[in-house]
Amino acid sequence: MAYCWKTDLNTSESHEEQHEHQEFHSVNQSFFPSHVSLGFDQLVDEIRIKIPFYQSEIEENTVCVPHAPNWDSTRHSLHETHQIPLNELTSQTSELSCHQVGKTPVIGFRRSVLPNPENMNKQSSCGNPIGKYHGGDDYRINISAPSSTSLDKINSQRESENENRNYHIGFESSIPSTYPSFSTNFMPKEENKRSRNMNIVKHSLMLSEGSFPPRTWESTQPENTELTGCSIQLVEVPQGSNKSLASFCDEVKKIRETYHAADINSNSGKIWSTTAAFPCQLFSNTKFNINICIDNSTQRLHFKPYANYLVKDLIAEVLHFSTNDKLFPKDHLLSICGYEEFLQNDYSLGSHKIFQKDKSVIQLTLHKNGKVPGKLSRKHEDDHSQFYLNQLLEFMHIWKISRQCLSTVIKKYDFHLKCLLKTQNFHQNSETSAKGLIEKVTTELSRAIYQLISVYCRSFYADFQPVNIPDDISYVNPGLHSHLSFTVYAVHNIPETWVHSYKTFSFSCWLTYAGKKLCQVRSYRNIPVKKLFFFLVNWNEVINFPLEIKSLPRESMLTIRLFGIICTTNNANLLAWTCLPLFPKDKSILGSMLFSMTLQSEPPIETIAPGVWDISQPSPVTLQIAFPATEWEYMKLDSEENRSKPEEPPKECLKHISRLSQKQSPLLLSEEKRRYLWFYRFYCNNENCSLPLVLGSAPGWDERTVSEMHTILRRWKFSCPLEALGLLTSSFPDQEIRKVAVQQLDNLLNDELLDYLPQLVQAAKFEWNLESPLVQLLLHRSLQSIQIAHRLYWLLKDAQNETYFKSWYQKLLAALQFCSGKALSDEFSKEKKLIKILGDIGEKVKSASDPQRQEVLKKEIGRLEEFFQCINTCHLPLNPALCIRGIDHDACSYFTSNALPLKITFINANPMGKNISVIFKAGDDLRQDMLVLQIIQVMDNIWLQEGLDMQMIIYRCLSTGKGQGLVQMVPDAITLAKIHRHSGLIGPLKENTIKKWFSQHNHLKADYEKALRNFFYSCAGWCVVTFILGVCDRHNDNIMLTKSGHMFHIDFGKFLGHAQTFGGIKRDRAPFIFTSEMEYFITEGGKNPQHFQDFVELCCRAYNIVRRHSRLLLNLLEMMLHAGLPELSGIQDLKYVYNNLRPQDTDLEATSHFTKKIKESLECFPVKLNNLIHTLAQMTATSPAKSASQTPSQESCMLSATRSIQRATILRFSKKTSNLYLIQVIHGNNEMSLTEKSFDQFSKLHSQLQKQFASLTLPEFPHWWHVPFTNSDHKRFRDLNHYMEQILNGSYKVANSDCVLSFFLSEPVQQTIEEPSFVDLGEKFPDKTPKVQLVISHEDAKLTILVKHMKNIHLPDGSAPSAHVEFYLLPYPSEVRRRKTKSVPKCTDPTYNEIVVYDEVTELQGHVLMLIVKSKSIFVGAINIQLYTVPLNEEKWYPLGNCII
Repeated sequence: MAYCWKTDLNTSESHEEQHEHQEFHSVNQSFFPSHVSLGFDQLVDEIRIKIPFYQSEIEENTVCVPHAPNWDSTRHSLHETHQIPLNELTSQTSELSCHQVGKTPVIGFRRSVLPNPENMNKQSSCGNPIGKYHGGDDYRINISAPSSTSLDKINSQRESENENRNYHIGFESSIPSTYPSFSTNFMPKEENKRSRNMNIVKHSLMLSEGSFPPRTWESTQPENTELTGCSIQLVEVPQGSNKSLASFCDEVKKIRETYHAADINSNSGKIWSTTAAFPCQLFSNTKFNINICIDNSTQRLHFKPYANYLVKDLIAEVLHFSTNDKLFPKDHLLSICGYEEFLQNDYSLGSHKIFQKDKSVIQLTLHKNGKVPGKLSRKHEDDHSQFYLNQLLEFMHIWKISRQCLSTVIKKYDFHLKCLLKTQNFHQNSETSAKGLIEKVTTELSRAIYQLISVYCRSFYADFQPVNIPDDISYVNPGLHSHLSFTVYAVHNIPETWVHSYKTFSFSCWLTYAGKKLCQVRSYRNIPVKKLFFFLVNWNEVINFPLEIKSLPRESMLTIRLFGIICTTNNANLLAWTCLPLFPKDKSILGSMLFSMTLQSEPPIETIAPGVWDISQPSPVTLQIAFPATEWEYMKLDSEENRSKPEEPPKECLKHISRLSQKQSPLLLSEEKRRYLWFYRFYCNNENCSLPLVLGSAPGWDERTVSEMHTILRRWKFSCPLEALGLLTSSFPDQEIRKVAVQQLDNLLNDELLDYLPQLVQAAKFEWNLESPLVQLLLHRSLQSIQIAHRLYWLLKDAQNETYFKSWYQKLLAALQFCSGKALSDEFSKEKKLIKILGDIGEKVKSASDPQRQEVLKKEIGRLEEFFQCINTCHLPLNPALCIRGIDHDACSYFTSNALPLKITFINANPMGKNISVIFKAGDDLRQDMLVLQIIQVMDNIWLQEGLDMQMIIYRCLSTGKGQGLVQMVPDAITLAKIHRHSGLIGPLKENTIKKWFSQHNHLKADYEKALRNFFYSCAGWCVVTFILGVCDRHNDNIMLTKSGHMFHIDFGKFLGHAQTFGGIKRDRAPFIFTSEMEYFITEGGKNPQHFQDFVELCCRAYNIVRRHSRLLLNLLEMMLHAGLPELSGIQDLKYVYNNLRPQDTDLEATSHFTKKIKESLECFPVKLNNLIHTLAQMTATSPAKSASQTPSQESCMLSATRSIQRATILRFSKKTSNLYLIQVIHGNNEMSLTEKSFDQFSKLHSQLQKQFASLTLPEFPHWWHVPFTNSDHKRFRDLNHYMEQILNGSYKVANSDCVLSFFLSEPVQQTIEEPSFVDLGEKFPDKTPKVQLVISHEDAKLTILVKHMKNIHLPDGSAPSAHVEFYLLPYPSEVRRRKTKSVPKCTDPTYNEIVVYDEVTELQGHVLMLIVKSKSIFVGAINIQLYTVPLNEEKWYPLGNCII
C-alpha cells in the first residue's frame, strides 16, 4: 500500500532533536506522547493515608462497583499452528531486537498518576516532553489541562446556552505551572532526599488529531500557554460521540435530503408492479385478455391488446370508451384487482412480470388521481426530521453510560474537592506544602478524569462528550521502513469466574486481509489478574510485527485474542477476542484507545471485517491499546496509464485464457492457473475472460500489484452490469474495486436490482465502513422504490440473527427506517407485530397436547382478530402489494408434520380480491429455501428472455427471524403423495396414476391438452433446476401438482447434493425426479413416443440456456457463502454447482450429458420405492391439516370455489349469423373463452337437464312464447342471461355436470391467447419413413457427430428393435474408424444424444460417413453421408435406407 508519513508540526525543533525522537521510538515505541493516564488507585491510597479528613469523606461517600456477571469459563483451546513467539520474532532480526531494551511504562488504567521522584531529576534537564525513559514502574503524565482563564471564557460563553448541560469540576484559583518541592514534613525521609532538588517537567496535552467528533468547541487559547487549572464540561451530542457513527448519520441524512417529499416521481407512495425487459421472442404476436373495472364499479370493459401495447395507451383507450371525454390518461393508473399494485404507465403490458406468467383473463381497475401520493409516501415532516441512531436502534442499548448519570458523579466529585480545599484553608499557615501537594494531586486527578472521559467518548458510543481542548500533537518521524508496532496495555473488567478458573492470562495478535492471515504474533507473558477498582490483566507489552507499515494493505485487520491458562492443566482456553481496522478512514489509529471484546467462540477468520464485531459498543471486557503518534495516510499511486498496448498473443495463449475463464470464479482456480492468468492479464478482456477472475488471480496485495489491478479496473469494459457482482465477494476487500462494482450495479433498474438484494445485503458485511458506495446505493434505491425498501427491511431484520455482524445490520436497518419515512416505518412495525403474534400462536400450538391443539388454535386466533381491530389494515410481509384487514377464522388450521406449521387465511382488504392463505413455519430455517427459490426465479427470468416459458410456479418464501418465516400457499395444488394415496396402496408403483388424475379433473379435450402441455414444460423446467442445484430429499410429499397441469417442488432443506442417508445409503439416488409415470403421461400412455423426444429436447435446450449464465449463478452462490447457511459454506459447494453446469462443455457435450441424466432418473427404481415408503407412512396419519373449526358453510364455500364455470354472459349476436348468440364464458381459473349457441341449443340443454336431474328443481326456461312482440332481442338476452346465472350458481351437481360443461366449453370460437402448439420442438412427420437426427460439427481437425433421435424404426417382423448406431469414416479402414453408440431397448423412436468423435480429420472433402442401425446383429437401416455437403452445427433428419451401400 502507499502511505505517507504526516509531517511533524513542530517546525522549531532542531534536527538533532528530531533524530533523538526517531532514536527513542526505534528503541522503545511503547512510550508515545498520546498515551493517557486512566487509573488512580495509588493516588487515592496516598490521599487516604496522608489526609485523615479526606479518608473519612471517602468512606462516607463510597461508590460500590458491582461484580462482573458470572461468565462461562469454558472456551476453545488455543490453536498452536503458525505462531511466532515474541522472543523468536525479536531475535530473528537485529532491526527489531532493540525493541526489547528495558521495560515500557504502564499507561492506561494504572496504579498511579504520581510521578516517581527518582526519575524526575533526570528528566528535568530535557525541555522536550519526550525523552529516553527507563523503569517499568515509573509514570509520566503527558496531559495538560487548559488554564483557568481560558476555561472560564469557555464556561461563560456556554453557561447561558447550556445551563443544564455543562458541569464543571476543578479549581477557580490558578495553580503554578511548576510545582513546589515536596515538604519534608509531609513526605517520608527517604523520598525527601531523592526529590530535594527535583523539578517537574512541563506537561503538554497529547491528543490524537481528529479524536473528537463534530460539534465540539474550539478554544482560543494561544499556543504553548501554561495551563494551571482544570475543568470538565459535558456537552450533549445527540448523534453520538463516536466520529464514524456521527459521520454515518450525516451521510444518511444527506441521502434522504436528495428525495423531497413533494417530488411525486420519487415519492409516489405507491407499489409499482415489477417489470423486466420485453421478451420479444415470447410475445411476438401475443394478445392479452384484459377486463377493466372503472372506479370499483360493476361495469367491466373487455380489451385484447397486443403484448407490446403501452399501459398509458391502454388507459387512453379505456377513457375513450368512458362517458367523460375530458379525462387525461396521465392522471390515471391501472391496478391489479385484489392488489395494491399499479402498472407502470411508460412500460408495455408484456414487460410486466404478471403478464409474463399469467395467461388467463387479467382483471384490472382504473383509478383516478394518479398524481396524488399514496398512503406510504413520505410527508413534509419527514424532510425535517433528524437522524439520531440511538432513537432507532432496537436490540442494543447504545448509550452504556448516560450523560445524566455521569454528570451526577462529577457533581459529587466536585463537592468532595471543595470540602477538601476548605479543610486545608484552616491549616494554610502550618501546612503550606501539604496544601500545595493536595492542589497538585487533585489537579492531576481532574485531568486524568477528563482524559478518561475523552478516551471513552472517542472509543465508545455516548450521547455526550467533554468540551474539546486544542490539539497539540507531536508527530514522531517513524522512518521510511518503520514496522508495525503498538502496545497492548491491559484488559479491564475481567469476570470474577475467570479469576477463579484461570491462574494467568495471555494474548495473541493476528493481521488478516481478505480472510487470510498475513502474520501472527503470540505473547508468552502469562500475567495474573490484579484487583483495583475491578479485575484487570496488565501486560504493558510492545507488539512488533515483522512487516513494514507501508507494505500493509489499506484494508488490513488486526485481531487480538485473549486466553486463560487453566490452573490444573496449564492449557490455554480462548476467552474473548476483538478485531479492528488498522487504517480506518484511510488513516492510522493514534493514541490510546479502548476496544470492547466479544465472548463469542473462535473469530471467523474468513469474514474478519470492520462490521464483524462492534468494537465501539461497550461490553463487559475492555481491551486497552496504545498506538504510536505517527500518522500514516493512504495515498493513491499514479498508475501506469500510458502503458503501450500489448502485442497480440499466440492463439494457443488466447485459447488457454478462454478455457481458464470457464472456471467463472477465482475460488475454483488452482494456484498454477492463477499465476498463468495473471501473467497474461493484459491480454484478457470482456470477450475471453471476466474481471473478477483476472483480479482474483493477482499474486498479492502489495503496492505494485494493487496499482496494476486498479489499472486493469479502469481499462475494463463491462459486458453486463451483473458481471460486477463477482467483485463484491469477500475475496475483494479493496475499496476501489468495490466502488467500481457498485458503479456498474447502479446501471440496473430498480426492478432488476430487486432480484439480487439478498446477495447485496450479504456483500454489505465486507464493506470498509457504513458510508460505503454499496450502502449508499441500497439507501438511494429504497427511497425510489417501496418494493426495494420492503424487501430490504426484512432481509436486514433476518440478517441480525446471524452470529456476527449484528450491530452492523442494526445500523443499516435504522438508516433504512429513517429514509423510509414515518408512514412506511409504521407499516414495518405493524408487520413485525403480526409476525410476533404468529410466532406466539405457533409456540402455544406446538406445546399443547394433540387433543387440545385445535382448541388452543381457536383461542389464539382471537389475538389476531384483536390485532386487526386495533390497526385496521396491514401489508403482508410476503408481498407488500397485498393488504389484509382480518382473519378468516374458519379457514385457519395447522399441519400435522413435525414442525406443526400454521395455515393462516387472511381477509383481503381489497374488496375485489380473494382471501390470502399463507403457511407460518416455526422451527425451520427458511433462508435456504429463499435462496433456492431466488436462483430458480433467476433461471426462469433467463428462459423468458430467451422466449421459453417453462410454466414455472415459484411461490414466495420469507424468513422473518431465527427459525421462522412465511410461505405462500399455491391455490388448487395437491401433493403427488395424496394422488398416490387415492390410487391405492401401490399407487406409487403404477404407471398411469398421474395420467388418470389429470383425466378426472379435465373432462374437456381442450382442458386436458392444456394440462398436458403445462405439465410437459413445468416438469422439464424443474428437472433442470433441481439437477443444477442438487436439490435432495425428493419424494412425493415434496412434489405438487395443480389441476391445470403445473408441477412444482417444495421444501428445499437439502440441496447442493447433501443427500439424506439411511444406514449409510443415500436416499436420493437419482439425479432428479423424472419417473416412468411422468413419461407415461407425457407420451399419453405410449401413444405418442415422439413427445418424449420433444421432452428431452426441451430439457437440453433449457439446460444449455442456463449454462450460458453460469457466471451469474456461481457469483450469486459465492456471495452467500458466509450467510451461515448450513449447506452452502465452502468451495466444495460451489464446485458441485460448477460440475453440474459444466460451463467448459460445448452445447453438444452438455446435451449428451443431460440426456444421460434423464435416462438415469427414468430407470431409477429406488425413487418409486422411496415414494411408496412415504405413502405408507402417511396413510397412518389422519389428515394433512386440522382446522380450528369445520362447518357446513366452509364445505359449501370450498365446493363453490371449485366450480368449473364462474359465469356466462351473452355479449351480442354472432357476426356469422343472427341465429347464434356470442357467449363469453369465465372459467373457474378466471380464464375466458367464447362460444356460439343458438336458441334451439339452449332449449335442448334444458330438456337434457330435466331428464338427468328429474328430482331437482331447475330454473324456468324462457320459451319463445314468453317473448313480447316489441324489443324481443333485448328481452331474450336478459332472460337467457338470467337462466344461465341460475344454472351456474344453483346446484353444484347441475353446474358441473357433463352436459352443462360440454355446452359452454365445447367448440370455442377462438383461444384466449395465442399459444404455441403442444409440440413446438423439432419437426413433424406425417409419413412413417425411418429417420435419424444428427448434428455434425468440424473444428480444429476434429469431427464431432451428435446422434440425437430416430423415428419409425422397426425390425423386419414389425416389432420394436433394441437399436444401436455404428459409424464408419471412409476411406479409412473400418477397424480403425468404427464408432458405436449404446442400444436403446425395445423402442421404435429411440433417443440417444450421444457424441461420436473422430480426431485428425483435417478436411471433409473426400470423406464419407457410413451410418448403420442394428438391433443386436440384425440390420435395421443405413445411410451414407457425403460430409462436404452437410450443413455444420445444425440439426438435420436423414432418411434411413434398407440396405448398406
